[in-house]
Amino acid sequence: MRKARDYDAELKALGDKARALKARKVQQLGELVAVTGADALDIETLAGALLDAVESNDAEEKEAWRAKGSAFFQRRGRKPVPSQVEGAGKGDADNGGGTSEAGAGGSQG
Repeated sequence: MRKARDYDAELKALGDKARALKARKVQQLGELVAVTGADALDIETLAGALLDAVESNDAEEKEAWRAKGSAFFQRRGRKPVPSQVEGAGKGDADNGGGTSEAGAGGSQG
């Protein structure tokens, strides 16, 4: 006979994983703000700049931002942040950490 699936346990595990991924994303975004020096801006200025980026429909402008961001990460040598080093041996599907999320966040419209 087949063993009955514990749907409650599976849902709880998925919820826990989703919360962990969200927490990691928030941490990586905070690290991105710090490493770019944007933490020196007041919160209203930073929020305004991000809102302009999100609301922009200019493909050329977004491509320029993407290229500048890509050059920034290449210049830094893509050194892993401490949170990525800790999770490196756990076998999770991180595949690039903050770099890919930051690039994706800047290119969404």
